[in-house]
Amino acid sequence: MSLFAILTEALNFFRNHIRQLAALTLPLLLIQVAIQLWLGNEMLTADPENPQFGASHAAVMMVLLLVFSVLIAALTLFLELRSQGHELSSGQILKASLPFVPPLLLAGVFSGLAILAPVMIFAAFGPLWLIGLVVSLYLFARLAYVNFMVVVERLTPLEAIKKSFSFSAGSVAFKTIAVLMLYVPLSLFAGVFTQMATQVGFPLQLVVETLFAFLGLFVNIALFRLYMVNRQPIDLEK
Repeated sequence: MSLFAILTEALNFFRNHIRQLAALTLPLLLIQVAIQLWLGNEMLTADPENPQFGASHAAVMMVLLLVFSVLIAALTLFLELRSQGHELSSGQILKASLPFVPPLLLAGVFSGLAILAPVMIFAAFGPLWLIGLVVSLYLFARLAYVNFMVVVERLTPLEAIKKSFSFSAGSVAFKTIAVLMLYVPLSLFAGVFTQMATQVGFPLQLVVETLFAFLGLFVNIALFRLYMVNRQPIDLEK
């Protein structure tokens, strides 16, 4: 299936299920964005020569990772159930997604370290950091299906990482990179509107960033569609 067809079907799914997607994900996104804004403000106000980050910051970071894992688990489970023609309430989906949170959290840590390692290593060699960045972006594309492997395939974190890497070989890797590039214009628009909202105040900034985070879920839906097309011929319900 062509990339255009995949994006079209993903857009149709996003549009036709936007209410349930909003009910399921917006509360979690609101919490996630609020935490991110608080952490960002803490970093801006910290003394650059002697930054102080204590146990409270570590605890907040852990909460952020947990909220993100719950969000990804719930969204992926929702996509899987709808692709099979099942309908569950948002509460049922959230409850059913909780067992996937621990493996998703571990898989996220392992894959995140693997993605960051090249750019961190090459950064030690000055201008070569750009090579590390390219390698990291490539690994990001190859590991973009880890969440699906954990939730849909019921694999362990390490198995999910291996399966995602093997699954995303060949043409799938290039299509994955193309889908992930959708984050670029979305981030640019989000930056412009967030800067405008910052002039008004925190509440509007929180709403704007949450809205763009919700729109960013389209990328996850497109990746899931690409995953399902290459995994087996199951169509997302229109």
